[in-house]
Amino acid sequence: MRSSTKSFVGSAIAAAVWFCVVGCGQQQNQSPKISVTPTSTASGDKTVGLVDLDGQPFDLWQAGENKVTVVVFTRSDCPISNRAAPDIRQLYGSFHPRGVEFYLIYVDPKEEPEAIRAHLKEYEYPCPGLRDPGHQLVAETGATVTPEAVVFDANHKVAYRGRIDDRNADFGKAGSVAIKRDLADAIEATLAGKPVAEPVTKAVGCYIGDLE
Repeated sequence: MRSSTKSFVGSAIAAAVWFCVVGCGQQQNQSPKISVTPTSTASGDKTVGLVDLDGQPFDLWQAGENKVTVVVFTRSDCPISNRAAPDIRQLYGSFHPRGVEFYLIYVDPKEEPEAIRAHLKEYEYPCPGLRDPGHQLVAETGATVTPEAVVFDANHKVAYRGRIDDRNADFGKAGSVAIKRDLADAIEATLAGKPVAEPVTKAVGCYIGDLE
């Protein structure tokens, strides 16, 4: 009897472990459904907790008629983010004339506006810098590292989240040439009103969670 009981318990535990492994694995492989709905404030403005470098609340959708809005989460002390500066400048030069707005979102709550201004100047960023001190936009979009980009369509819905390109395949494995230009492809698709082929990619960089 004891042998039968042990056998039954062992089988049950094995089945539970198998179910957890299979179920969890399937869940992780699913692409998350992403959308961002701006929060309405008492004044009627829409905000996601962003502030400009003068400390004023910033409405990400204030430009109104942009076909696409791109935000890139960054921090000035992240070498991987800093290496992406030429790519961001190139993307801005290619797509901004076509109605795409770009913003750099600084996620370190301790970073002072003057330091951010100096960083923007040093790396010759042509787009505005904003702060997300409470990580509200980080939470809304699911961003986890810097640099990580998010593409919003004209309806303010997330069309893409992830890496700029595949140059940084993993930590310490930076290639000299990018083969897949994920962010550029995502912007092109969104401008054309088409779904992005790969709406979520893995970005490699400095963890945002370390700043919390």
